[in-house]
Amino acid sequence: MEIMDDRLRKLLQDVKADQLEIDEALSLLRDLPYQDLSYAVLDHHRGLRKGFPEVVFCQGKTPAQVAEILSELSKRHDRVMATRADEEAFKAVTAAIPEAIYHSQARIIVVDKGSEKRESETDDDGYVLVISAGTSDMPVAEEAAVTLEILGNRVERLYDVGVAGLHRLLDKREKLFTAKVIIAVAGMEGALASVVGGLVACPVIAVPTSVGYGASLNGLAPLLTMLNSCAPGVAVVNVDNGFGAGYFAHSIMSVTGEK
Repeated sequence: MEIMDDRLRKLLQDVKADQLEIDEALSLLRDLPYQDLSYAVLDHHRGLRKGFPEVVFCQGKTPAQVAEILSELSKRHDRVMATRADEEAFKAVTAAIPEAIYHSQARIIVVDKGSEKRESETDDDGYVLVISAGTSDMPVAEEAAVTLEILGNRVERLYDVGVAGLHRLLDKREKLFTAKVIIAVAGMEGALASVVGGLVACPVIAVPTSVGYGASLNGLAPLLTMLNSCAPGVAVVNVDNGFGAGYFAHSIMSVTGEK
């Protein structure tokens, strides 16, 4: 409830400062907290509770469904996003929302009506560092990085620095030691997160990927490695869950005042 109280307080402060029209605020408060599209029930009050609107997971949805869901969400929110989107879904979305942008490697669609007003969000010194063990892990790493950027965070990237050539990582010690949060993305045996966790003082979010030969078991091997890490300060998300890692890192940045 405290989070919702903060959002409501900000809404009222925006009205007081003439940054939000009374009718617009009234509409936000009067609307039903959800909208039933028969195949999906949209949670329109998630932005009040969480600080960002419901994010659409496109996998398993038809392009038409993705387009309608994003259209409805964008009527009520300046900034919305969809993950695990393919080119067909993006074509359907742009037919309905021409200003939509597709981040192909991250497989994320974003609609941001207020991007110019939010340029200053990333001007602070605090940043999240997204690291990948290999080039093959980049799609998951980019899902995390783009999620963070959409949420208004400064992001630095460091890719293909896995433990098979540890000097590549150690040569970037300054980036490691000055990051506020690190996301370590790795497949195969997933050792990168433990190495990073043993070097830095900041929180490390480990993301196992399904990249690897047969015995990696589609990400199970790196998942177990990361869960069994002896390095302190390492948290683990599910296999290939770059979005979850990015959102969690954003939450940490928000709580610590870096955002």
